[in-house]
Amino acid sequence: MALIARSRNVVAVDIGSSHLKVLELELDRNGRQRMKHFGSAALPPEAIVDGAFMNTSAIVATLRELISKQRIKTRDAAVAISGNSVIIKRISLPLMTQEELEESLPWEAEQYIPFDVNDVNLDAHILSGNADEAGQMDVLLVAARKEVVNEYSSVLLEAGLKPAIVDVAAFAVYNAFSHNYDVPNDLIALINVGAASANINVLRNGVSTFTRDISTGGRVYTEEIQRALNVSHEEAEAFKVGGGDGDRAAVVPEEVERVLTSVSGNIAAEIHRSLDFYLSTAGGASVSSVYLSGGAAPTPGLRGALEQVCNCPVALIDPFKRIDVDERAFNPRFLADVATQATVAVGLALRRVDDK
Repeated sequence: MALIARSRNVVAVDIGSSHLKVLELELDRNGRQRMKHFGSAALPPEAIVDGAFMNTSAIVATLRELISKQRIKTRDAAVAISGNSVIIKRISLPLMTQEELEESLPWEAEQYIPFDVNDVNLDAHILSGNADEAGQMDVLLVAARKEVVNEYSSVLLEAGLKPAIVDVAAFAVYNAFSHNYDVPNDLIALINVGAASANINVLRNGVSTFTRDISTGGRVYTEEIQRALNVSHEEAEAFKVGGGDGDRAAVVPEEVERVLTSVSGNIAAEIHRSLDFYLSTAGGASVSSVYLSGGAAPTPGLRGALEQVCNCPVALIDPFKRIDVDERAFNPRFLADVATQATVAVGLALRRVDDK
């Protein structure tokens, strides 16, 4: 969770499966967050496969180019990780202080994570400081495989940056959401759908109660359009967002629409299964609203499919809603087009060096 303080900025580096984003915020004299730098660049195909870096040199080169192009001088950087390398669990432990928790964490965590405790970086956050009748407290436990953390850190170092913060993508989305919106006390779901995966974070009374990453995302749309129309990756991407060359777009819009509808339904069903799994243990509660982010979030049909299966309103997150943006420096149309893609980056940029 982000604690916004008057300390050193970080440059957010969001390494997605298809695009790499850099973003930096700064506090103005009135204490409002202001956009200082923002840039995005496509990564080469297959640079990242199933969350694994397959072409590290290309990722580093893209990051270096973005830093240079945006004239970013800040060296402290924040990145986000997700997927099977990260375990997040809400657990119950005997009442103790944060300091005592940090000391006992390696022993407490062993029974909750499927990895050797020596192979992971551990962190924990006390969710409720008051003891219940049994003298227990709720704790959010996070374990991340060291090899993955080191991989991301190495990319930053090779690009000339200093790894300052390694966050979790689902929590970065929460940071961006909580800064830009009044967090309701209802049960809500924050869902970030990227190219290769989706992060789910269910909040109850503003506190994370369930997180899960699923291996489905916007890339499925592209692959299915390629298969159905026998077109290139670039053409399929254009069709996905409503483009394509004029002649072809005029001939096959119904086929594209069919693919988008089908894939949206499948992604929505997969997300709904994860939410149902949580709700089966939530004492009859239901999700009152869903907030959607990520590069695939605006894909035609996805919001409607989610509204249908979740039986609640679905809205796109605007991560710039309460960020001051100089329209002379940043094209408003460009920001509107990439807003949902920037949610993780905004959440990371809200962090500060040495915060907790």
